[in-house]
Amino acid sequence: MKKPQWIGLLCLSVAGALFSQNREAPAGFDGQTNGVVDQATHAGDQKAFDAVEDINDGLGPLYNAQSCRECHQNPTSGGVSQTAELRVGHRSATGQFENPSIPIDDGKAVISGRTLVNDRAICPSGAFPDIQLQERVPETENIRTTRTSLNLFGDGFVEAVSDQALLDIARDQCRSTHRRICGQILYVPILEAPGRAGVGRFGWKDQHASLLSFSGDAYLNEMGITNKLFPDEVTLLCNTAAEPNDKPGADGLEDIDRFARFIRATKAPPRDLALASTPEAEEGARRFDKIGCSICHAPTLVTEPAGTVINGGTFKIPEALGSQSFHPYGDFLLHNVGTGDGIAVAMEEHYGRAAMTKTWSRFSYKSLQEAANKVRTAPLWGVRTHSRLMHDGKSLTLTNAILRHKGEAEEVTEKFRRLTRQQKQALLTFLKSL
Repeated sequence: MKKPQWIGLLCLSVAGALFSQNREAPAGFDGQTNGVVDQATHAGDQKAFDAVEDINDGLGPLYNAQSCRECHQNPTSGGVSQTAELRVGHRSATGQFENPSIPIDDGKAVISGRTLVNDRAICPSGAFPDIQLQERVPETENIRTTRTSLNLFGDGFVEAVSDQALLDIARDQCRSTHRRICGQILYVPILEAPGRAGVGRFGWKDQHASLLSFSGDAYLNEMGITNKLFPDEVTLLCNTAAEPNDKPGADGLEDIDRFARFIRATKAPPRDLALASTPEAEEGARRFDKIGCSICHAPTLVTEPAGTVINGGTFKIPEALGSQSFHPYGDFLLHNVGTGDGIAVAMEEHYGRAAMTKTWSRFSYKSLQEAANKVRTAPLWGVRTHSRLMHDGKSLTLTNAILRHKGEAEEVTEKFRRLTRQQKQALLTFLKSL
């Protein structure tokens, strides 16, 4: 089987030759800016990211967390955490995934249009002692899963990768494996550019193409804070804060602008350089490539040049993110590896009620259904900081995570099984260096 060109990027010496005109993206867990903004601005944006919201800020009425940091904090702001969210749904008589209908307030109201079930609510309270707001999963919703919080470090570089580069990876995967492994591309709405869509890359279902859209989604659905991209509350019960809750500051920026800028200015997750330089880890890297892990866990990607306009014309790639080589060990595509949860992206939840009435270029509702049993390849950079693995957090060891790979990854998993004990240990040592 002939390897596609991009797989060859695993060898860093080859990568250096191929991308000599590109710079190496800065990496580190040191809280320092990657250069998108100065350090004082980055620290200010992190303060907004870490800020704890309360009811007066618009928290809720349904929510999962009170700050971005609560779900993205290991080893520091922007990383992963042990937090997992709950999603449910069911299949129709024709086999199509359908969003749940979840009664609240003793059945007087129903939450629909979203798969997320929030774990917290602001009622009952002193002001509203008789409103039972907490969501609970109805027996009818028999598709159920948890999803862990995602690492955000280095996602500014991911955003600056061209749509075409991801399309090329998907094409080369299919071609080189004779259609055994084919990453699915989703074109998704870019909410800050009405009518425009881009290749999704953020979220376990690739539901967002831009970090601003991703931030607006999380602010509403995880914290209940309405904003310019998501101005409608999930429910008006117990709601006392004026909409939108997220209001511009003196500089005209809202919190979601600061969140997106904070993420864009983070460095990539660094390697454990001492472990990575050991002969065992180097041998493990070769095994990782040889058995086919790098087909989906692509070692190296490159950003577009500075000045390139992306996100439907709303964002220009700054010098600090332009022409950068970085090493996510992920292709940011959707694959069926046998662990899919069967849940399709909910339009209203992830794109807002207004988006339901708009036409988005290249967007296909059918493609959301086709991806129901697929998840985004988990980027492995920083995996050594994760205590729970895979999208659902149910794998507690690297070996278990590997062995759970079925479907498109079945042949690769079988090759791992056939490795000697020493070869397996080398591969695991390599993974522990990421």
